[in-house]
Parts: sequence; structure tokens; C-alpha cells
Amino acid sequence: MVSHPVNETSVESKTLLAQQLVPPKQYAVYLLNDDFTPMDFVMYVLQNIFFMDESQAFALMMMVHEQGKGLCGIYSWDIATTKQSQVMDLAFDNEHPLQCTVEEAVV
Repeated sequence: MVSHPVNETSVESKTLLAQQLVPPKQYAVYLLNDDFTPMDFVMYVLQNIFFMDESQAFALMMMVHEQGKGLCGIYSWDIATTKQSQVMDLAFDNEHPLQCTVEEAVV
């Protein structure tokens, strides 16, 4: 059997790299309740931006209505902020005060 020498630099660099690799942070996207945005519009947002089926969208819409806030999903920063922008732009274009927030997810 032939023994290969261990390259200490390679082992050290792999260990250092493993210590530096950290999973990316995740971000939660929430819809906030208001007294003016129609439920039909909230359903549209949940189905077309967050790709929920009708029953999921209805359940979340009711949670937002009753609890004041509802989790739409957890994403990477880029996707979370893109979805937030899509919601806010659509609400603005349709003259609704619907608000959407992004918060660091506690996982």
C-alpha cells in the first residue's frame, strides 16, 4: 500500500473554509392588516405573488384580518425584497394602502 503525504496547507485551508461557510440568512415576508384594502385584492396578491392556492390564500387573508399580520413566506434577502416590492407596487398601482414587511426570520 502506498501512503500519500498529507498536505497540511490543504487541510488547514479546508478547515478554515468550512468555518467561514455560513448558511445565508432567511427573511420572512408579512402582510399587514388595514381597514381599506379589499379582501379580493389581498386574495389576488397571495395567489399571484406568493403562488398560494385559493384555500391557502383565504386562510392567510383571514389571519391577517384577525391578527393584524400574516406570514406569506420565508425567502433569501433578494427574493423577499422582490416580493415585497411587487406587493407594494401592485397596491400603489391599484390605490390600496396594503403594507408588506420583510423581517429577518428566526429559524
